[in-house]
Formats: sequence, structure tokens, C-alpha cells
Amino acid sequence: AETKTVTPNSLEEELVVQYVVVRRDLIDTWPLGNDPATLSYCSPSSLDSMHKVTLEVKGEIQIVNLSEKLKSNGILHKLWIEQPENIPTCLATKAYPKSMVSPFFRKLKLCK
Repeated sequence: AETKTVTPNSLEEELVVQYVVVRRDLIDTWPLGNDPATLSYCSPSSLDSMHKVTLEVKGEIQIVNLSEKLKSNGILHKLWIEQPENIPTCLATKAYPKSMVSPFFRKLKLCK
């Protein structure tokens, strides 16, 4: 693989890109296309209007508690754990109909 050194000057000339890397071992628990809500969310007609809501919690205890509540109610989600510090930093649900998941987030504030 070729490695390219990026300097501040070359950043202006380069294409800016984001890479997303997924864990192969999670495919069985987080369907990547055969789930009806995911298919709807990722359909070509929805690409320009993929709704995302960014909310905030006060800290680590609250995000862990939210994860546990979602887990106990069968809401598929991913709690990201920052390494090597082993700190939970954010949470994302799989695409769901809003009516199904909004009650779990009703008390949270929009992230400012």
C-alpha cells in the first residue's frame, strides 16, 4: 500500500474523505440491508433526507444507563467505547421508525 504524507498546504488540493470501518462480527446482530427499516432509511429516494437526531446526556453514567435501557427493550444500538481509556463516548441506534424509539429519548436535550 502506498502511503502519502499530507501537509497543511496539500490539504487544500486533496479530496477530503471520511472512512467508515465496520466490524464483520457484528453483522449477525446489526443487519446491514435486510432489515426493513434500514432498507427504507438507506433507499435511494431517502438519501437526501436521512434524518438524524443528535442528543446529549450529562456524562458516563447517563450514557451507560441509556444503553442498558435500550438493551433491555430490544433496541439495537452501539455504545462506542474509546480505547485505551475504556470510556463510553457515544451511542447510535440502528434505523427505526421514530414512534418506536422516540420514547427512549424524550427526556434528552438536543446537542448544542
